[in-house]
Amino acid sequence: MEITMYHYLFIGLILFLIGVIGSVLVKNVIKLLIAIEIMLTGININFITFAAYCGNDKFDGFVLVLFYTALGAAELAVALYLFYLMFRKKESENIESYTEL
Repeated sequence: MEITMYHYLFIGLILFLIGVIGSVLVKNVIKLLIAIEIMLTGININFITFAAYCGNDKFDGFVLVLFYTALGAAELAVALYLFYLMFRKKESENIESYTEL
């Protein structure tokens, strides 16, 4: 059996859906951040798939994935710092404790 572009797109879709379901259902802040990173991984797989299979001569898809990964890492660092500041005040990792700004 040959692995085609649709197999990679299906894996990216499954990862994205796992991230969406995790971000909707979970109550823990750390688990929420992990679910968001899983969504970003699914999107990156789709970008790489389209870049590899659609004859991209300029490597635009691969550069976009590198930029998107750096953006995701920066977003995660800021979110973890904000969570650390809120955790020092409330001492709970439950999302329902952080309703006011």
